[in-house]
Amino acid sequence: MRLRSLVTVLGAACLLFMTGGPSSLAQGAPPPQQRGFFSFFWQQPPPPPAVVPRRPRFVPPPVVKRRAPPVIVRDDPVIPKVDVAHHVVVIGDSLAVLLAGGLDDALNDRPDVVVVNKAKPDSGLVRSDFYDWPKAANDLLASDSKISLGVMLLGLNDRQAIREGETVHEPLSPRWSELYKARIDAVANAFAARRVPLIWVGAPPVQNPRLSADFVSFNELYRQQAEKAGGQYVDLWGAFVDAENRYTAMGPDVSGQAMRLRLGDGIHFTTPGARKAAHFVDVLIRRQIESQPQPGLSAVPAAPGTGAPTNPELQPGGIERLIDAMVGNLPAAPGLPTALQVKPLAGPIQPLTGQASVGEQALLASIPDARGRGEAAAQLDRIFGEGIAPEPKPGRLDDYKWPR
Repeated sequence: MRLRSLVTVLGAACLLFMTGGPSSLAQGAPPPQQRGFFSFFWQQPPPPPAVVPRRPRFVPPPVVKRRAPPVIVRDDPVIPKVDVAHHVVVIGDSLAVLLAGGLDDALNDRPDVVVVNKAKPDSGLVRSDFYDWPKAANDLLASDSKISLGVMLLGLNDRQAIREGETVHEPLSPRWSELYKARIDAVANAFAARRVPLIWVGAPPVQNPRLSADFVSFNELYRQQAEKAGGQYVDLWGAFVDAENRYTAMGPDVSGQAMRLRLGDGIHFTTPGARKAAHFVDVLIRRQIESQPQPGLSAVPAAPGTGAPTNPELQPGGIERLIDAMVGNLPAAPGLPTALQVKPLAGPIQPLTGQASVGEQALLASIPDARGRGEAAAQLDRIFGEGIAPEPKPGRLDDYKWPR
């Protein structure tokens, strides 16, 4: 026990001697020359790096770019709002319903015209017990005084027998035709009595050949009776047949593009077909509207003893007719050149080939050559055919001679 304590004391004394004593342990690591025997193994930890405070980095605020408002370009023209002055009423069967839609599209550029669809599908002139068109036309004209023009299209449901009492008349029989014409007259006279123009549109061809053959007879009755009452008849037959006068579902539309004009049932119109059918009616509607007197001009007093108004220039187109009449009657002003004189609408016929007639001033020399042509033609043959250039004239650009 004493020996172990003695060894421990001696070891501690040696350690203090080699390290430089207790003062070096209290003050930290001695310098290298005073570290003693263990200076080689002594490693002082490196000093911590100095912490330099960093200045905050300036971040500019984000720049928000304001976008310019988008420019909206409208393809359709802005039509100013005007008062509706013309009401076009369309009556008839399901084909008339489609025709009304086509007319509404065709007259889109006329804000003063409105298309009123009063057609009723499955109706006709035969089954007056289902829908009585003569009575409906009278009631419609009496209830709406704004109607300025009527359009009628039917016939799909009229290939039926007409019952007269106990007698049944087959379609297109003599008595059937008389009764059918009387009902056409009743509708047409309803418009004529109120001085409303009526445009009666004929039925187009259909895929069923028998029904198409009957429509030919129907359309002839429509044309005769409508024109008899003062109306106008529009024939759609040629617009929906091929080159051999047969029904076709395809054909050119109003823009000339090949389109499908009829639906799969072989009867009704597609949208391009309805627009094409409306094109032929649209022409007459515009003529009727332009021929009607404008509001405020119909009250022009007439000259005594004549039926013409005292101021004809106030009528539609009167100003243009007055100017044409004045220009046509102007005398030739003396001293003016011929080019400034009043010219006629059509001049004399001038020949484009051959020689000019005697007494007329020729534009080119017309001396005939051996082949009966003029000198100008012979000179062109020498230039372009034989390659012989004409003789230069003195002072002209092609004259390369030195002046004397």
